[in-house]
Amino acid sequence: MAKVVIQLTNLNDRRTPIDTIYGNIQGLKPSQIKQLQRLYRQRLPQNSFTTFEFAQRLALISQEIEESVCAYINRRGQVFRVGVGTPHQSRIPPQELPRYGETRLSGIRCVVTSLQPNPSSGAEPIGNADLTAMAMQRLDALIWCQVNQEARIGKVYLAHLLPQANPSPWYILPAQSLDAVAKQDFLDLVSGLEEEFRREFSAQAVDLQTDRVILVGLQTPKLSDSAFAANLAELALLVESAGGQVLHSFSQRREQPHPQTVVGEGKIQEIALKAQSEGANLIVFDRELSPGQIRNLENLIGVRISDRTEVILDIFAQRARSAAGKLQVELAQLAYRLPRLTGRGEQLSRLGGGIGTRGPGETKLETDRRVIQKRITHLQQQVNQLQAQRSRVRQQRLDQAIPTMAIVGYTNAGKSTLLNALTKSDVYSADQLFATLDPTTRKLFLPNHTTLLLTDTVGFIHELPPALVNAFRATLEEVTSAHALLHVVDSSHPHWETHLRSVEHILAQMPVGPSLLVFNKIDRAPDLTSHRARYPQALFVSATDRQGLDLLLERLGHLTDPSFSNLPLSASV
Repeated sequence: MAKVVIQLTNLNDRRTPIDTIYGNIQGLKPSQIKQLQRLYRQRLPQNSFTTFEFAQRLALISQEIEESVCAYINRRGQVFRVGVGTPHQSRIPPQELPRYGETRLSGIRCVVTSLQPNPSSGAEPIGNADLTAMAMQRLDALIWCQVNQEARIGKVYLAHLLPQANPSPWYILPAQSLDAVAKQDFLDLVSGLEEEFRREFSAQAVDLQTDRVILVGLQTPKLSDSAFAANLAELALLVESAGGQVLHSFSQRREQPHPQTVVGEGKIQEIALKAQSEGANLIVFDRELSPGQIRNLENLIGVRISDRTEVILDIFAQRARSAAGKLQVELAQLAYRLPRLTGRGEQLSRLGGGIGTRGPGETKLETDRRVIQKRITHLQQQVNQLQAQRSRVRQQRLDQAIPTMAIVGYTNAGKSTLLNALTKSDVYSADQLFATLDPTTRKLFLPNHTTLLLTDTVGFIHELPPALVNAFRATLEEVTSAHALLHVVDSSHPHWETHLRSVEHILAQMPVGPSLLVFNKIDRAPDLTSHRARYPQALFVSATDRQGLDLLLERLGHLTDPSFSNLPLSASV
């Protein structure tokens, strides 16, 4: 199927002649293409869905070429796009559509001819794919004209969107004659619909600063049903922690991700339809996306696309409080965004004046890349300085011969709360993912009158983004330089075993000492039988209720033994 290259055009600008025919034009004669091009010269009354003459002209062309013909008309009555094929096949790309928000339609109506006979009784007169295309483009109306063998228009169906997508986001009026449709007031219908959209939008009291998010998960054969469900639930928590509102979740099983769009074409249409009907402004995938995949998905869906890594980076940007934390977050964000810069390559910037600087100069994309790369180099130097500074501080601690222990664990396991309970500190803690980013060290005075330095660290998560690992290496060195680790696990979480293994996997890649396993939040855990059976030498505590802290302090007292470095911990993982 041959397609004409899509051209960006101003929907309301008629100063430049438009004669591009979209869709399948293979096999059309030059005279037939000219007939289609002449449709651009037509102008309809602004308040009419269509006119008898215009619809009949479409019917004649449609019968001659033996294909459906679509004419897209703006509210000025101007035909600005002509396509061969169904509305689904000739739809307008999302990046070319005007953006008016959830309270307005696109200002475009589509008149389409159909050579197909009437469907069987009870079936929808308009195909679901074409109705989905109407919803994705937020068309004012879809005027579906059935053409008989004499090239005359028989039944005409009108379809439009509904402000509430229950049970369907669109409504199809009963069949009418062409004369009856031509006499109806198009603008009256549109104004009434947009008024309903505004009332519905106001009733929902949507916070414009809140991202309305749809989640998309892909399950491959390597991932079990329970693990996939846990990953999708964790993604929802990440989005909520970043300040987004999860509207809906989609999932699909595939042998492997689609190389261009991750999920299949049918699922993309479902996502696009849901995004339009629910007013979503962000789609988040449960895996890291390539720059090409992001670009393809945004072109198909017309909504901003993000992935799990970007959500985590956004949370880190919100949580970073210290100058060092902000520095490392910015470095991680720039390293992630650099290969994902997009541009058309047509925005040019001159480098200066005089000989050698005339001509196109650098493209805007090249300039952005150069600026970001320069900023990354500068931030990397600052991180290296931060790393050296913390190394000197750690060396001072070693010179004082004070044992050190780093608290590690999955995010939101209660590490900061445990630090506060043990050291009577007031370090910030909250029941949210990644509440703590900056390492915090406090002295812990043990019952045997000795001292231990206890350091709270950033929480881990499965498949920790490489950009974060590289940027936070100065922070993670607090883990590698500690004499031992206090591995905290949320015993109340239904997937605590997965969290424990994820942390073990990350720690296995670091030169770390022995670790003491502690199950926290036992006051929330319904049953600890499996925990105790799997890890009989672990400790069980509740940082909020101070249960089991005395035994934990006694165990930590062993760290002050002179032979500490050679003393294996009985509860090591």
